[in-house]
Parts: sequence; structure tokens; C-alpha cells
Amino acid sequence: MKLGIFMMPIHPPERSPYDAAEWDLEMIRYADEIGWSEAWIGEHFTSEWEPVPAPDLLLAQAIKQTKQIKLAAGAHVLPYHHPAELAHRVAFLDHMSQGRIMFGIGSGGLPSDYTLFNVDGANGENRIMTQEALEIILKLWTEKEPFDYKGNYWHVTKEAKGSLTGPHLYPYQQPHPPVAIGGLTPNSGTLKIAGTMGMLPMSFGLNNETILTHWTAYEEGAASTGKAPNREQWRVNKDVFVADTDEEAYEWSLGSAMGRSYKEYTLPLFDSFNMLSNFKHRSDVPDEDVNVEYLAKNAWIVGSPDTVAKKLDAVYDQLGGFGTLLVTGFDYSEHPDVWKKSMRLLKEEVLPRMKHNRQKVY
Repeated sequence: MKLGIFMMPIHPPERSPYDAAEWDLEMIRYADEIGWSEAWIGEHFTSEWEPVPAPDLLLAQAIKQTKQIKLAAGAHVLPYHHPAELAHRVAFLDHMSQGRIMFGIGSGGLPSDYTLFNVDGANGENRIMTQEALEIILKLWTEKEPFDYKGNYWHVTKEAKGSLTGPHLYPYQQPHPPVAIGGLTPNSGTLKIAGTMGMLPMSFGLNNETILTHWTAYEEGAASTGKAPNREQWRVNKDVFVADTDEEAYEWSLGSAMGRSYKEYTLPLFDSFNMLSNFKHRSDVPDEDVNVEYLAKNAWIVGSPDTVAKKLDAVYDQLGGFGTLLVTGFDYSEHPDVWKKSMRLLKEEVLPRMKHNRQKVY
């Protein structure tokens, strides 16, 4: 199993944008130093708890501060970008990184972002726009001949190259950087699309039963176009905290940044969407019982190295195998050594204890 860090990024509202970005970069540098494989940075426009509207600006800095780790937006929300502009920005980043960039895409989920960009997310316009934007981006990256694309939302014309001007910038990686798309809801339609197109699947959510439906949807999509799905490409996001003892792990997860972010932001947000079921280990659990204490016992993966290894093995067994664990990054900038120790223990003490890192099962 490989390790990646997924940064929403989430920060308390009192943190300045500068300080928040500095902590995000510190986490990426440390992940690179201890041999983690990937770092993903989210994109949001109207949430003060997720204050990064331009993940590519952080990626550009991270490229120069790291050596081996793969970097990606997780994700660029395609309805909010002109596809020709974004295609060129990502291709340029790919050259800057010499091939360490991945291309994470999404269709958006915050109603306040829909309002800002006048996108009808309630009726699925965001998903239609995402499909159109991705088609344009891939055409710009892979087609050498001129084309005139007239879509429902964008009109893009690629002219022939002249003596001084014309198309010239293609990605460093050929034919293009790996494309990844995430799913959150049961039987995710976006992950079915990912399967049809051979994109990298990413699963979010604490409910393993829901995550298992993601792989089923991905397999169905792949089968429809004759592709062979590979579980090693599957990224699964989990909230993880490791300490020397179970007691210490619960103290630093429940009683610090991880617990606060869920209590003040994530749980109220999902409650407003009527999506608390994403956190339940059984469907009959009442919504009012889903609090941070419930999550620590039933959804988060917290504890000593032995405890966390057993919990991760259980998740792995239930899902049938996956390739990369994406650990949610939290703002422990007030206690950086505690968070970095958790990251190091996961790499050095937990993974060697997992039976699935000693015996490949898929």
C-alpha cells in the first residue's frame, strides 16, 4: 500500500491564508522527506474553512520544495474554469515538475460555489459541464491537427501552427498526466465515468459500504468500454491518526485540530446536505448520535501502530484491496510535531505491521 496526503485543505477560519498555505507546504515537504507517494490539494471558493481557490499556485511552490512526491489538485472543479486556459496551466505545471503532476478533476459540491459561478448544480449542470470541459482539455493535449469545438458551454478553436504563433504547449507526460476523479455518494456516477475513460478512481467517505459501491460503479464503467480495472490504481481516503498508545491517539484526534474541524465544520456541513449517512457504520444509527466521539470510535482510524494496522487491514479486507491510502491532512500547525509523528508512525510502524503489505491479495 502506498501513502498519499489529501488536503482539502482544511483550516480554522482564524488562520490567515498565508499561514494556512505555509502549513500545507510544510506537510507536503514532510511527506516527501519520509517517502509518501502523493499529495493532493483541494479547490474551493466560498468556504472559509477550505481557503484555497487556486491549488495550482501551491503546487508550483511545492514542485521546488520536493524531490519525488507526485503532486495534484484534488481537484480542479472544471465548471469554474475555461478548459483551454486550465489545459495550458496544467501542461505548464507538468513541465515545471518534469512529470510529477497528476490531473485531479471534479464537478463541485458546495451550493455557495454554484451560486458564485451561476452553475445549476441542483439539476446536474455541473456534471454536464465537467464532461464537456474534460473532452476539450484532452483534445488540446492529444490532438495535433486543428479543430473547432462548439460545445454547449465553451467554443474552442485550435488553429494550425504558423511560423511564429499557434499551438505549441503539450504536457511533459505523454499523452498527458494521469487523470483522476473522485466519488463520494453511493454508486457514484462520476466513478462509473472514470471507469469508462480509464481514469484513476478516488473514493471519499468514512462509510466502507458506500466506498465498496464505488468500485462496483468503476468496474461497470470499465466493462462498458472493454477496459480492465486495476485495484492498484484505486485511491481511498481515510481520516487517520497514529500515536504511541490508543489513549494518546484519541486525545490528539478528538481533542485537537481533527476533532475541532469535524465538530465546527464537516458535520454541520454534511448535516445541511442530509448526508450524515456517509459517516455511519450502520444505517439505523440516528443522525443525532453522529458526533466526533462516534466518529472516533466507528469511522476514523486512530490508535497505536498495532491498532491502526489492524483497522486498516479490516478496511482492506472489506473493500477487496486498493493501491493508495489518502490520509486527510488537518491543520496541526500549533502542534506540528504531533502530526508529523503520526505521519511517520504510519509509514514506518503501521505499514510493516499490515498483513496486506506482506502478502499481496489482489
